[in-house]
Amino acid sequence: MLGIAVDDNWFILNKTIPTLHLKLNFRSERHPTMNKLPKIPWYEITPEKVYLNRRQLMVGVGAAVSVAALAACGMEAPPAAPAAPAAEGAAAAPAATPDTRAPAASATTDELGDSLNSFEQITNYNNFYEFSTDKEDVARLAKNFPVSPWTVTVGGLVDKPATYDMDDIRKMFTTEERIYRLRCVEAWSMVIPWQGFPLGKLLAAVGPKSEAKYVRFQTLHNPDVMPGQSSAWYSWPYTEGLRLDEAMNDLAIIATGLYGKDLLPQSGAPLRLVTPWKYGFKSVKSIVSIELVAEQPTSLWMDAAPNEYGFYANVNPDVDHPRWSQASERRIGELSRRPTLPFNGYAEQVAHLYDGMDLRENF
Repeated sequence: MLGIAVDDNWFILNKTIPTLHLKLNFRSERHPTMNKLPKIPWYEITPEKVYLNRRQLMVGVGAAVSVAALAACGMEAPPAAPAAPAAEGAAAAPAATPDTRAPAASATTDELGDSLNSFEQITNYNNFYEFSTDKEDVARLAKNFPVSPWTVTVGGLVDKPATYDMDDIRKMFTTEERIYRLRCVEAWSMVIPWQGFPLGKLLAAVGPKSEAKYVRFQTLHNPDVMPGQSSAWYSWPYTEGLRLDEAMNDLAIIATGLYGKDLLPQSGAPLRLVTPWKYGFKSVKSIVSIELVAEQPTSLWMDAAPNEYGFYANVNPDVDHPRWSQASERRIGELSRRPTLPFNGYAEQVAHLYDGMDLRENF
């Protein structure tokens, strides 16, 4: 029997093979007592369609299965991404000057009195499937990801379409600190001191046309430097969307840094979306395109599992994920769980955007 253990959950691959146990050791802030807490296995986080495809692949592995073959099926992280151009077809650029500033924030808590997560926690526990599905391996794989030069195109249904480089962004928009809670759809959370600017200011600069109703965001697509994009499980590039009035809300920002430092690659450098009242998967990273459109965009996760991941993705403790509860969350660095707040605690600023909507249907 061939068995694989993932977070203490064992799976049988083939009953005819002599017993072989592979134990994956996840490095995290876990304390030994956390083993007593309820855990959400990886197969509950992965969209059901993708999980079933993976399971069928594993069940079909024959007697010749070896550790090397298992690695080819994704049980081992891919190699580190090599240095390469920041955009497809771009010329190679010299390495960016390291940001040697010490992490700094203007406060130690958010407006609710919750302590900030540390810089180390924030930058070493990342969902960024373009590099890996292993949160604690993203930083290693993204280490050589080039973020300079970088441009973002803002177009579609606008009066003044434009392409901006990072120097343009820095000159046009004043960076400000925003301490926000981040709530992942996987029921964990952090408190992060971002630096960035309101998304609405960027959109105002290009002049949305009256026909524009939505904003579509797209991540860089370059499997040469983002090894996770070689996976066939998802429809790359990563695409997300907001309604235009959501995008113009003052809470929505384009983040360029955190803790007083430029964003690191694993955190979505050099530009990422932050919408703190929504689940974290809405926060598209390493943005190269922002397009105003008339029709609602289909996101990567909507395409992967439309019954599990909706367009709105508002944090809602009363609407469970089909395979786990959203009533509570685990704050990274803490042992106990805490209740999840409607709209992640930002209802006063955003609830009016959804007046009259059925939030169970429009999840």
